[in-house]
Formats: sequence, structure tokens, C-alpha cells
Amino acid sequence: MADPKGFLTTTRQTACSRPVEERLKDWNEVYVPGSLLPIISKQAGRCMDCGIPFCHNGCPLGNLIPEWNDYAYREDWGAASERLHATNNFPEFTGRLCPAPCESACVLGINQPAVTIKNVEVSIIDKAWDNGGVVPQAPERLSGKTVAVIGSGPAGLAAAQQLTRAGHTVVVYERADRIGGLLRYGIPEFKMEKRHINRRIEQMRAEGTKFRTGIEVGRDITASDLRKRFDAVVVAAGATVSRDLPVPGRDLKGIHFAMEYLPLANKVQEGDFVTPPLTAEGKHVVVIGGGDTGADCVGTAHRQGALSVTQLEIMPRPNEERDTVGQPWPTFPMLYKVTSAHEEGGERVYSVSTTHFEGDEDGNVQALHLVEVDFVDGKLVPREGTERRIPAQLVTLAMGFTGTDQANGLVEQFGLDLDGRGNVARDASYATNVEGVFVAGDAGRGQSLIVWAIAEGRSAARGVDRYLTGSSTLPYPVKPTDRALTV
Repeated sequence: MADPKGFLTTTRQTACSRPVEERLKDWNEVYVPGSLLPIISKQAGRCMDCGIPFCHNGCPLGNLIPEWNDYAYREDWGAASERLHATNNFPEFTGRLCPAPCESACVLGINQPAVTIKNVEVSIIDKAWDNGGVVPQAPERLSGKTVAVIGSGPAGLAAAQQLTRAGHTVVVYERADRIGGLLRYGIPEFKMEKRHINRRIEQMRAEGTKFRTGIEVGRDITASDLRKRFDAVVVAAGATVSRDLPVPGRDLKGIHFAMEYLPLANKVQEGDFVTPPLTAEGKHVVVIGGGDTGADCVGTAHRQGALSVTQLEIMPRPNEERDTVGQPWPTFPMLYKVTSAHEEGGERVYSVSTTHFEGDEDGNVQALHLVEVDFVDGKLVPREGTERRIPAQLVTLAMGFTGTDQANGLVEQFGLDLDGRGNVARDASYATNVEGVFVAGDAGRGQSLIVWAIAEGRSAARGVDRYLTGSSTLPYPVKPTDRALTV
């Protein structure tokens, strides 16, 4: 145990954010660099080393949280990093982007503020990078087997790294011009600077993983070609079909999916554009969707100089405290969350539904009409007399995703079965109905968290390794408890 009295004597303290007026002038991460290290050892000491650490169950990766908390408390950063990497290939990603279901499951959180697990995690890995403790782990021998991984998001990268370290020759195919998937082009720079991706990619290259960008499987290369070239294939193409809003005026100019808007802002930071082809500068912006992607649109619009930003959510405003009846500990509760983007301004409106868009004579969107709604017997019922109009010269649709992209022919060419939700069906070993083809991440699970993507990539890698060699020393897969693991 770290500090036997730490949870009694030390209060919860989290990372410091840069002032809003400062961070809105750039695209750097919002947190003050180095602000965690002076406090992180004491924060790690709040861990109670519970007899039954429910944080393990709260984390899809099964992270060994009490162990690396203990090492962090003792400032043994090398040992802490080793324990952290034992279950997580990319803790610098999860430490910045994961919503931390582990903290919701923290035993201390029953009646006190939970341990700052996420802050401890990112401090350990940042320290490891600074100390040169993150090095390539090339395999001792090659198996002679080859694997193609389709998609370079967190699931694809995790699967590729695990399979490379198992001795297989792995090639990652990415249809975009850079590696990273949604990590690269979906997550704004102010949430995670892309240097974190770049150095991981260099580590993976040094280990032997090969990357091919600008190649879309199904169009630029066929599924049959891949199956001829490789002994196994991992489909980690994500759930990239955005949910649309089929209301009158949807075809007006200025209404875009979030994943049309956000990547262009990231491409500016990559040096591809001086200014983005699609910008919020000088416009009234409306973001439809109250989740993390919507918050990313809000923060991006602020930095581009929007006149106003309004975020709409069809669901009621969540509670600020856990509902112990409907969402008891240690489940992950739906709580009212104020992200860094929300701290920067804008208005959030709950329990509203868009009825139609209004445009000008040139076909540009100018306003959005909405109505307040209630859920009655599972149906949305408009409240009479609550209709109103709000200005909107740029609208982003951030309402989630509906499944794997089938337009490029990947699903059809492989002959993959889909489940009832439009995801690629698989069994508990992540194998599809097609011999030698596996699926991991959002492509099989549906839209989910980054921590689930990494967990599934690791799990699928074990399934592939066993398929190729008859056995595997890679870590055991996550338990097939989610509803997506059906064929």
C-alpha cells in the first residue's frame, strides 16, 4: 500500500489548466506543462490498495492501477511505467482522452472524491518518455507469418504492435495521408498534441511494423489481394458512418458532419493549410450533439474565432451527482460534465430537437429552428409553444456514428457478416465468419471509448496469434461481456 493514511489526509487535486484567454490563442494542450509532477506522488498515495480493486473491473484494459499507484507514490517511475505498459500499449493516449471509468469504480469514490487515476497514468508515461524509458521492443525471432491490419486508429495500432512483438510481419493500411485514424484527425490538438502519436509510430517502426498510408482497402487494393498476400487480416476500420439529421433544409450549404469539420482544423496544425477550407471564423456556430465529439467542435470553433457557439442536446441535462438508484457505484454514471471546451464559453441547451434549417437566397444556412422535447413512454414529444429560431451560419452534426463504412466495398469484398447494429459480427476470439479475418475496435463493437479500442486491439491480436501458431503468449483477451461479441 502506498500511504496508509493518504486517502484520509490528502485531498483530491487535479492538473492545472492554462487560463482560457491564453489557450484560446493557440492549439497547444490546455493543461499547464509539468503541473502534475509536484503533486502526483501524494495523489497516488490516496490509493487505498483495496482488497477488491474495482478500478480493475472499471477499466476495459484491466490496468494494474493499485500497483502503479504504489510505484508512483514512491517515485519509482521505471517500475510504474513497466506496470502501466503491462496492460496498455498507449497510456499517453488514454491518460489524455479516456473518460476514466476506472475513477467511477474507485472504492474511495463511494463517499469521497476518487483517486486521480487518469492524472497519475499520464504523469507516469510522460516521465517515462522524458527519462528515455520507452524503447522499441523488437521480437527475438520472426514467425514467418504475415498480418495485414486495416485502420491505424487505437485498435489497429494496438493489434499491430502486439502482433509485431509476437514475431509476425505486420503491415498497417491507412486510407488517410497520415497514421493515427481518429487520434490524428478526430481529436483536436488542444486535447492531445500529435507529437504523442508520432513518437509511438517511430517506436513501432523500430520494432518492425510497416505502415502504408493513402491506401483504402476495397478501392485501392481489394480484399482478395490482401488475403493472397497475408496469412491473416485484422479489420480495425472503425465505425465511421456519421449519423445524419434528415430534416428540411439539411442540404443547405454550411451544414457538415463533425468529421468533415474537425480533420480540416487538424490539417492546419499539420501544415497542410494556412487556414482551414471550413472555418467558424466570424460565424454563429451550432453544434448538434452533446457528447465529446460535440465538445471538440465547440473548442475548435472558439479557437477559430466564432461569433457565438451553441451546443444542442436532445437528452435532458444529466445530474451533477451520481444517481445511486439508477446508476449505482461502481457503474460508469452519466453525469453533467464541463470539459475544457465548455469552460471557454458558449451555450449548452438540453432537451431540444431540430425541426428544420433556414437558408438565404444563395442556399447558405442562416438559422436553425428547434423545439423543446420530453420523453414520454420512450418517445420524443414536442412541448407546445416552445419553438424558437437561433442564428446559424455553420452547423456541425456530432450525433455519433451508425456503423462501419460499406461504401468502399471492404465488407462486401471480404464477405463479412454484420450484426443487427451494422457492425462486423465476430466471436469471442474476435474472428469473423471469414477464415483468417478478425475484427477489433469500433468496426466490431460499435462507437465506443479509446480504452475499449486498445483493449480490443490487444485481444484480437491474441486471437490472430493463436490462429497462426496454435497458441499464444500474448495477454488474455478482455472478457466477452459486451453485446457486440456475437456472431
